[in-house]
Amino acid sequence: MESFVHLLSGFSTALTLENLVYCLLGVTAGMLVGILPGLGPTSGTAILLPITFGMDPISAIIMLSGIYYGAMYGGTITSVLINTPGEAASVITCLDGHPLAKQGRAGTALGVAGIGSFIGGTVSIIGLAFLGPVIARMALKFGPPEFFALMVLGLTLVIGLIGKSLLTGMMAAVLGLTLSMIGMDTMSGVVRFSFGEPQLMNGFDFVTVAMGLFGLSEILTNAEIHTKAQKAPKVQGLLPRREEWRPTLMSIGRGTGLGFLVGLLPGSNSVIPAIMSYSLEKKLAKDPARFGKGAIEGVAGPETANNSYCGGALIPLFTLGIPSSPTIAVILGAFIMHGLTPGPTLFQNNPDFVWAVIASMFIGNFILLIMNVPMAGLWAKIATIPFKLLFPIILMISILGAYSVNNSLWDVGVMLAFGIIGYFMKKVDIPMAPLVLTFVLGKLMEDALMQSLIIFNGNFFSFFQRPISGTILAISILILMISFIAGLKKKKEFLANDVEM
Repeated sequence: MESFVHLLSGFSTALTLENLVYCLLGVTAGMLVGILPGLGPTSGTAILLPITFGMDPISAIIMLSGIYYGAMYGGTITSVLINTPGEAASVITCLDGHPLAKQGRAGTALGVAGIGSFIGGTVSIIGLAFLGPVIARMALKFGPPEFFALMVLGLTLVIGLIGKSLLTGMMAAVLGLTLSMIGMDTMSGVVRFSFGEPQLMNGFDFVTVAMGLFGLSEILTNAEIHTKAQKAPKVQGLLPRREEWRPTLMSIGRGTGLGFLVGLLPGSNSVIPAIMSYSLEKKLAKDPARFGKGAIEGVAGPETANNSYCGGALIPLFTLGIPSSPTIAVILGAFIMHGLTPGPTLFQNNPDFVWAVIASMFIGNFILLIMNVPMAGLWAKIATIPFKLLFPIILMISILGAYSVNNSLWDVGVMLAFGIIGYFMKKVDIPMAPLVLTFVLGKLMEDALMQSLIIFNGNFFSFFQRPISGTILAISILILMISFIAGLKKKKEFLANDVEM
């Protein structure tokens, strides 16, 4: 009941003209980011982050959140109409969405995806509204040891689950931690790794690092790809047939629950629930052979799951201050940039902000439902714009955004340097998620570790004497061991296949 009252007050703030405009701008930008191949929510959010400088924190996070979940909708349109996924999670939608379009049922595929996305997104936001305060109250009992253990668990999951190799994941994580240590130590006041450069006394700015790693590297990668524009089919008949309603709604229900639960796990991303949902629907289907040829459940389940994931992924950020994915890490950077500290005290210290942002997500999902299907033909035409025309525009926006951080060419240089680093990381298949998450959490982890060691008089093993921190660290060690063993098995299989050849 208390959450419901707070949510109503949040709607009163979110429904002001200013915040409605920013919500509309956010979801529209998110649709564009999702439609344009190669950008995705992380790159789009990072590139547009500097625009929020000088904005009210509520309006800024409303707009950035709109970009985040709006991108999930946008990627669907091009996946169905021209078989070109706008963002990673929409790759799964291509499997059955485009075959449906070839059968003249593009409208049905988009209609089902739109309805599923709206239901999944809305239910997950309800989960955020009612579970968030409960988890935040529980987290208030956590001390520095528990928070350090939670951050270790999050990074362990990222390293173990995202990278194809445990070694490359560890390399990226160590690089991120090293970068986070550059500048003045908050505990001792000692300046580290600055090499006498005054610009490095405060370390690297997260905004410029994120813009380089995700925005510029994507631009450089996509500049190599030559894509031919395809003509989008007509969109008509938005609803499924009568006999298809029941399996569609069942798929939407399963996708909603699955996406929300995966979103709660640190180290996950929207691709994971989409793949899991598709596999689940195929296993439960009476005729699995239909999948890949235009099964309506193959669109409804994954699209619902990746939108439901968004609300679930925001719970660890709002309640614990821990980003569960690279895009959430960028949004965490926006929180810090606007003087907000996500975590257990956020609901207590900034209730107006929290509930206005949550309320805006309900509004944004409704706007996206209206924008998604009736305007599908227009969005598809945007996707056919040659990348060589978009390349200089996006690059110019990125450079101006980096310069606006501190009105300094140093930041432009930092963005360009990290853009090149990100480009080569993609080339050699080193995951960037561990790097950016350790970079964001590095200082928080270091502070929590130092505070804990002061409490424990320097005895690290005391972490395992506290029930919560000990259990979490034990789980982290177990995950690393499983990842290491799985990596060894893959290496043996690869060597065995190589010998046979």
